[in-house]
Amino acid sequence: MAADLILTNATVHTVDATRPLATALAITGGRVTGFDDAERGPDTEVRDLGGAFVMPGLVDVHNHHALAGRAELFELTFGGELDFAGILDAVRRWARGLGADEWVVGGAWASTLVDALSRESARQALDEAAGGRPVSLSDDSRHNKWVNTRALELAGITENTPDPDGGVIVRDPATGALTGVLLEAAGVLVERATQDSRKLTGEQHARASRHGIEILHSYGITAFQDAGVSVDILTALKTLDDAGQLDAWVVSSLLINDPIFGFDPIGLPLIELAQRYRSEHHRPDFVKIFLDGVPPTRTAAFLEPYLPDEAHGACFHGTTTMPPAELAGWLRTAAEAGLSAKIHCTGDAAVRATLDAVAEVRAAGFADTKFQVAHGQFVHADDLARFGALGVSADISPFLWVPGVIPTAIANVLPAERAARMQPNRSLLDTGALVAGGSDWPVSESPNAWEGIQGLVTRQDPNGVFGGSLWAEQAISLGEAIEAFTLSGARAMGVDDVTGSLTPGKSADFIVLDRDPFKSPISEVANTGVVETWFAGRKVFQRG
Repeated sequence: MAADLILTNATVHTVDATRPLATALAITGGRVTGFDDAERGPDTEVRDLGGAFVMPGLVDVHNHHALAGRAELFELTFGGELDFAGILDAVRRWARGLGADEWVVGGAWASTLVDALSRESARQALDEAAGGRPVSLSDDSRHNKWVNTRALELAGITENTPDPDGGVIVRDPATGALTGVLLEAAGVLVERATQDSRKLTGEQHARASRHGIEILHSYGITAFQDAGVSVDILTALKTLDDAGQLDAWVVSSLLINDPIFGFDPIGLPLIELAQRYRSEHHRPDFVKIFLDGVPPTRTAAFLEPYLPDEAHGACFHGTTTMPPAELAGWLRTAAEAGLSAKIHCTGDAAVRATLDAVAEVRAAGFADTKFQVAHGQFVHADDLARFGALGVSADISPFLWVPGVIPTAIANVLPAERAARMQPNRSLLDTGALVAGGSDWPVSESPNAWEGIQGLVTRQDPNGVFGGSLWAEQAISLGEAIEAFTLSGARAMGVDDVTGSLTPGKSADFIVLDRDPFKSPISEVANTGVVETWFAGRKVFQRG
């Protein structure tokens, strides 16, 4: 059959071991149909790419596309480079355009600021900056919030409010007064108050998803897994696909527990609803479990203790959100429903608990269910080989394998020798694990996979802001890093039947780059630019 489109004079990196390289790519009916020997017909369009580099569309196994799109469209956004005064200035400018009691919602403040914000005077300064309006600002992990007096009032949080399960309402160590810093589940109280007064319409949710996907396209991403969805997000994805406007393969993760988003429903009611939102390009195929929090606020679960502090003493390890039997029960419930599971684990105790639970579910006969450990920046040496043996994918996050704000914050709470041993990617690959790249955008400020790819190879900050390297022995090769963000990501989220490599029969999802990364200095790979992004044989992005 003659091709609809043939790209010639190209360097085609297929990420398919059976044919790694080609000089042409043929597309018919939105699928890859051939390479250098493709059949031409009278209606075949032929494009000479002038030697450009072509590869599969990138796969992001962990992001929050709708929340990122919503933030870009409707919220105050700033980066972790802002100090305390800079955040107040940003709030002050944003608040000027709001009504008298409209919410200031946004983020993200750096984890390293948590001590500076944990003061009554800091909350009062935030009150002044917002002119009395309610404020809710997330930190760079999106697990914790800093809010002002008005927000606390609307959430019903007073000096007498006890800490909720799985959360901490931080008080000023000098006065005992509320500071507005809310850790983990404590922030859900404010999140629900926010949602009560600033509900988005269905059209706005669809705009947020569409906008998030447009940004992903600009970075060459054509498939992704949203790591925690609400019914509003599911509805938006189904609405877009039914209208022919969902130009990506999307896998959704259904929340089993929810310590940070304030979504409803979650758990079994959400599982029971989810299949009505399945469509051609959208697969609600995973559940998501938060098994612990994040190290900077000592909410991650570790096998060995944190550094001593006044609040926790010298023997504090952190805790998991549920006991082993409950975790194994949820994984089995998901498997029985035909669903796979992504489990958020940042401490090595949470990773071990997940591997133990997966072993139990595998032994019960669920051989094909997919399991992902999300983040898993700390893995005990005894557990490395268990990933491959149990068929558990490592969903790894770029900002955790190079020096940066979050690693700096982690180094403040863990002994130096442990804090320096994050993200053992080389060891995971060498012991047979499937390693898949996920941006965790908007926790990462950008979903640019090339920054992560360069960092995987160098273990250094690709932006050059932070010096040094982070456990350089765990570096991997450029080819392995690119595969982590293409075929391995597709395998981890269960869409390798349609995407992840340029293989005949798969969807024609590919990108044209402004350089050949294999011929570029590794120090410049993060600057790789996407010239065109194609999904199912249709161009969905072109650099202006």
